[in-house]
Amino acid sequence: MLLAVIRAQSSQTQPVQNSPQLPAPHPGLGLPARQSLTYSVDWRVFPAGTVTFRQEADGDVQRITVVGDSIGAVNLIYRVSDRFQSSFNRRTGCSLGFSKQLIEGRRQVNSDLKFNYLQGKGILDEKNLVSGISKHQETAIPACVSDLLSAIFYTASQPLQTGEGFQMPIFDAGKTIPVTMKIEGKESVKTPTGTYQTVRVQPTADAGVVKNRGNIWIWYTDDDRHMPVQMRARLFWGTITFLLTNVEQK
Repeated sequence: MLLAVIRAQSSQTQPVQNSPQLPAPHPGLGLPARQSLTYSVDWRVFPAGTVTFRQEADGDVQRITVVGDSIGAVNLIYRVSDRFQSSFNRRTGCSLGFSKQLIEGRRQVNSDLKFNYLQGKGILDEKNLVSGISKHQETAIPACVSDLLSAIFYTASQPLQTGEGFQMPIFDAGKTIPVTMKIEGKESVKTPTGTYQTVRVQPTADAGVVKNRGNIWIWYTDDDRHMPVQMRARLFWGTITFLLTNVEQK
């Protein structure tokens, strides 16, 4: 869901030649050595699924693995079983790659995206497991980009001061888009794991966003952890909310 909403906003802009520079991560902010975060996913008022994000530091690399599955009535109507993996450099924030394995209804797609900064290329290999059609695509990239998944956790490495923001170049669907992370304000958020003081962040594309296409917000804890405890997307077909239900630091 998060990836789809960011894509919905960024797809309305044209790729730019002069991408914003990605600010380096701040030491001690938001990049745990090991952490698993599990969320309940609600669509409107209905339980729709569960998602677990796992982060793990491996030297200078921050690795992220996501497992998402639909549940209940939603699972009967439209089964979703998705897996995502991404990684980025803990010193620079630059993404190293992003892969996904999707089972969504009758759709089954595997894709692998690698960033070769020496060659200045994003290299995508994708296969539709239903049709058997494969795709190979190479696209020019700037000196440093983020991917859609890494962007969620890279953001936690920034100061997140209310009223401020920063830009990041996000690569998706064969183009690099400047996305602004706006720190809108502070809120108290209650979850099954406790009540947190948070800062609310909204990612927006810089230009050409179609009104009512979709909006997303992420609530990070207002401390050095910057742990995302709630995420919400408002789309034309309803609102989806991720709410933190379990935290493991191992």
